[in-house]
Amino acid sequence: MDKKADDVLILDVSKISSVTDYLVLCSGNSEPHLKAIAEEVSRRLREIGLRTRHHSGLTASRWVVLDLADVIVHVFHPELRDRYALEQLWGDAKRVK
Repeated sequence: MDKKADDVLILDVSKISSVTDYLVLCSGNSEPHLKAIAEEVSRRLREIGLRTRHHSGLTASRWVVLDLADVIVHVFHPELRDRYALEQLWGDAKRVK
């Protein structure tokens, strides 16, 4: 299973959000791919001593959210990513990547 996320986008929302400083948006093309991405992000965070404060969504929902306080990671199925269009919602945010 390829754990690499597709279409990774990092937004600096620190100046326009009181909730978090960065949003990481990425896509996975199937439920197993979404699960693998979320698990890999969590594993790598643990390796550097960080843990998610909250984990929301299931791969069956096709949208997983990992909340690290200063960073929120959204792992989407492309169809839902298009539907919710967070890139446009946070259009004033500075693009980091």
